[in-house]
Amino acid sequence: MVSNHSNLIPRDYGRYIEPFLGSGAVFFHLLPNKALLGDTNEPLIITYNALKHNWKLVHRYLRRHQTLHSKDYYYQVRASSPRSMATKAAKFIYLNRTCFNGLYRVNLEGKFNVPIGTRQSVIRADDQFSDISTALESADLYPADFENLINLATANDLIFADPPYTVTHNNNSFIKYNEKLFSWSDQLRLFHALKRAQKRGAKVISTNACHPKIMELYQKDFRIIEVCRNSLISSKNEQRKLSQEIVILTR
Repeated sequence: MVSNHSNLIPRDYGRYIEPFLGSGAVFFHLLPNKALLGDTNEPLIITYNALKHNWKLVHRYLRRHQTLHSKDYYYQVRASSPRSMATKAAKFIYLNRTCFNGLYRVNLEGKFNVPIGTRQSVIRADDQFSDISTALESADLYPADFENLINLATANDLIFADPPYTVTHNNNSFIKYNEKLFSWSDQLRLFHALKRAQKRGAKVISTNACHPKIMELYQKDFRIIEVCRNSLISSKNEQRKLSQEIVILTR
């Protein structure tokens, strides 16, 4: 989105709002003066807040994880319940970097359950925790439902919404395959929240699947542009390919 379609992002806006933060690629590219960031993944938001307030402490705990890393240690950490924000963040990063295929998956009890992977590196040469901390100084971060954050948008705010969905089945049972990932009722909630925000004068950029149901939902109230981007859903390189998606923009 950022590298290939940066021309779609307005240069002039007030507060930046991103309700599906994830990796925060767009936020860290734009580096807005003021931001409201959120995600339903509470450990992710805790991690960002920990890096924001004391990245050096998080890094210290990560060095310990690097020193002790082994199969037994991985499962010991996975089962642990750290109390401080920094130790929770270090656990989140450690597991993400050493688990199978970098997946994030929890069981019905909300506990991370991905097995250990083959990667051994916990500390990386390209870690930019200091830069991340500096960038987040301008941001307020909350573990929250996307609708709650979008409802806070006012005139001239910029909303970037990139909801979770798979495009693998765009033309084959789209709703069925996405129901657990991002349900159709969630899609409707997102549409109405963005529509209300647009009426309040907020600027909207949202990505979604290039599917007739989605197109029909947005076409009367927003501009729609079809784009392509790499699909990284498959664990097999040969099955990773360009997928057709849409960018939804304020009229």
